[in-house]
Amino acid sequence: MSFAGKQILVVGGSSGIGLATVGNLSAGGAQVYNLSRKAGASMPAGILHRNYDLLDENPNIEGFLPDKLDGLVYSVGSINLKPFNRVSADDLLNDFRINVAGAVKMIQLALPALKRSGNASVVLVSTVAASVGMSFHASIAASKGAINGLTLSLAAEFAPIRIRVNAVAPSLTDTPLAAALLNSPERREASAVRHPLGRVGTSEDISAAICFLLSDQSSWVTGQIIGVDGGLGHLRKN
Repeated sequence: MSFAGKQILVVGGSSGIGLATVGNLSAGGAQVYNLSRKAGASMPAGILHRNYDLLDENPNIEGFLPDKLDGLVYSVGSINLKPFNRVSADDLLNDFRINVAGAVKMIQLALPALKRSGNASVVLVSTVAASVGMSFHASIAASKGAINGLTLSLAAEFAPIRIRVNAVAPSLTDTPLAAALLNSPERREASAVRHPLGRVGTSEDISAAICFLLSDQSSWVTGQIIGVDGGLGHLRKN
């Protein structure tokens, strides 16, 4: 996909899905701006990066964003899996801060630049667990369920100003964030067989969907939560 001439902000592009997205956008000709706690070691040349902690009440990004942005990807998340009786108020609030309040803050900061595009796209990252009941996912499913609601609300509100808003909803993906869940051949195999397509997702699987939603090829797509989940969200294995 071509992103020549486009300027796109990625939040959380130092590893995993975010890093794959940064690489694909850069390869397609985009000027990518990345905000994350540190720059990824394998980040492509030409990426404009600034260290950013989304929990910082006063983020120092003044002067970093361009006057016009054609896209925003919020690729920040958490995997907080606990039995419900061990989920604390702090767990819930932390997941909400990372997944929802952080996304809201970044969209608000970027909104003036997105408006100037005339054809901008915002892509958020949800999870299949927000729509399929999974044990031990209460905290993360609640916060990512809020992302689904935010996606639909902003898609409606921003449609008149030509900003599309969509989300991708992955299942378990082989990223550093999920390393503890895939740290043995047995765990990896058990995770793979749960999915109708018989494998765990990759960062490139999710990035491909994100890049499509950022591209002109999806110019009539908004308000969608697109499952990229190996079939887990809607299919049942015999």
